[in-house]
Amino acid sequence: MDFSLSADQVAFQDSVRGFAEKHLAAGAVERAHNVGFPWDVAKLMADQGLFGIMLSEEDGGQGGTLMDAVLAMEQIALVCPRSADVLQAGNFGAFRTFAQYATPLHREKYFGPLLRGEAVAAVGMTEPDAGSALTDLTTHCTRDGEGWRLNGQKIFTTNSGEASVFVVYCRFGPGVDGIGSVLVERGMEGFTTGAPSLYMNDEEWCALFFDNVYIAPEMVLLGPGGFKKQIAGFNVERVGNTTRALALGEYAFREAKLHAETRKQFGRVLAEFQGLQWKFAEMRVALDGARLLLYRAAVNGGNGLPDAQEVAIAKYACNQAGWFASNEAMQVMGGMGYSKDMLIEYCVRRTRGWMIAGGSLEMMKNRIAEGVFGRSFSQRPPKK
Repeated sequence: MDFSLSADQVAFQDSVRGFAEKHLAAGAVERAHNVGFPWDVAKLMADQGLFGIMLSEEDGGQGGTLMDAVLAMEQIALVCPRSADVLQAGNFGAFRTFAQYATPLHREKYFGPLLRGEAVAAVGMTEPDAGSALTDLTTHCTRDGEGWRLNGQKIFTTNSGEASVFVVYCRFGPGVDGIGSVLVERGMEGFTTGAPSLYMNDEEWCALFFDNVYIAPEMVLLGPGGFKKQIAGFNVERVGNTTRALALGEYAFREAKLHAETRKQFGRVLAEFQGLQWKFAEMRVALDGARLLLYRAAVNGGNGLPDAQEVAIAKYACNQAGWFASNEAMQVMGGMGYSKDMLIEYCVRRTRGWMIAGGSLEMMKNRIAEGVFGRSFSQRPPKK
């Protein structure tokens, strides 16, 4: 069993790293603290062919694999952590689920602007009373002639202030089998957004409100019974979450290592103190172990959708390792790590958020346990 990357993969890594160092290294700190979406970065990445890595060449993509996208994400994040979010939007996020099930009409209408870095898509999943219990969602579609009327609300939607098209999870009927999704464009009558709220990751998100929005038949992405397909597609988005968490932990680790090799206290560089040596040893083990689990999920996913169990294991491990390494790196760097003049504190805040977003650690453990025992465990109280 060979754990080494192929020559082509190494060359691809080097190419992406060179692009990042040339175009993204300067301004990385400022970019991280800017609440707006980095459209300039999106255009650069699109021109470099870093959008639609997993999309077929016929659809305007690169015809690559999930592993290719993971490798690109790591290299971008190691130079500019914030820019990794742009790669997420063009490969792993709502666009990937959208692309998996898009009709020829959808491809013709939306793929061009998304792949050129001129537009971004977002996914509306979470509701005030439907977070981890996503199947409790109440946003619903009711028949209106050949089309539908959409009513409801979504919260915690990444890129909600900038997205031009939204993949909205909604209910067509009762039960899990009644859940599907529709496409909603910004500016459609009855679709409004709330005032932006600033979150711990230095991003602003808006609540989404749907008041009798007309959904034409061609704007239905997945009708009733589409929930399981949507979640299968969402596992790719989870891989993006997972990769960024790991990569930001690695970024913080490397910054702290450089600090420990040059900073002196009591007449000795920090790296000579055993207490700090152990911190770095623990960080290295956590990051390396998590990376192997991530790569397993990505490689086995090929150019399709990854296994849900392998993604859950990788997300749990990488979320934990990324947070642990970032937090320990801050401790090593002391006041410098706590300062917003560097990106260590940013890595701490971002990795902490990914332990909630995209499926909380607790939900991942539930999913992993189901795989262990080969059965599902309902979190709902027993019916009387």
